[in-house]
Amino acid sequence: MIEIRNLHKSFGKQQVLKGVNLSIQEGEVTAIIGRSGGGKSVLLKHIIGLLKPDRGSILIKGEDITKLKGQRLDEIRADIGVVFQGGALFDSMTVYENVAFPLREKTKLGKKEIHDRVIQALGDVGLEEMQNKYPAELSGGMRKRVALARALIGKPKIILFDEPTTGLDPILVRSIHKLIRDTQRLYGFTGLIISHEIPEIFEISDRVALLHDGRIIEVGTPEEIQKSDNIVVKNFIIGIESGG
Repeated sequence: MIEIRNLHKSFGKQQVLKGVNLSIQEGEVTAIIGRSGGGKSVLLKHIIGLLKPDRGSILIKGEDITKLKGQRLDEIRADIGVVFQGGALFDSMTVYENVAFPLREKTKLGKKEIHDRVIQALGDVGLEEMQNKYPAELSGGMRKRVALARALIGKPKIILFDEPTTGLDPILVRSIHKLIRDTQRLYGFTGLIISHEIPEIFEISDRVALLHDGRIIEVGTPEEIQKSDNIVVKNFIIGIESGG
């Protein structure tokens, strides 16, 4: 579904991505882990097309988005949902209006069909009764659920999650992780999660990749990553951040 090849990105003299290679399989949930400031969110922004690499390519369903712009790039983006770290909800809109927003802006669907899809998406994340509330009236966990419902509303083939459980307590972390896995099975999307939640992220991922010093240094199933002989992987999992 997504193929990242030899991706490089620098900001001034700071090299952030130094040749990232990663394949993300269709219908799987892949987690990218790594230390804070290590380039995980920069990588995510390349996959959405918000940043252009210095060199390298990103193929989505076989098409290199780094060479696209305009209408064709918009068409590919329409198949990608994003759950941002803070939720990125509009404070002046109700929960219903936040979830309906992508359909109102990007489709020609009628009012009834939009309503039916919003109610379904809110039901799928357990928030149907909160449709008339405003984001400020919701808990942090509920705001994450609204952000997920908004990402699901367009039925995208791919959903990217940028640190979706930041700021939540351990019980809510597991609750949001379970919701991601449950909705992935329900909708069948390909999921990519940027995360620092160790070991919780292993419970919902099909594959895990460790980004270290600007490169993916290891990819495998959660079991393979946890049994890795690589000292950097071992140290990261037990909470010792390696330099670089």
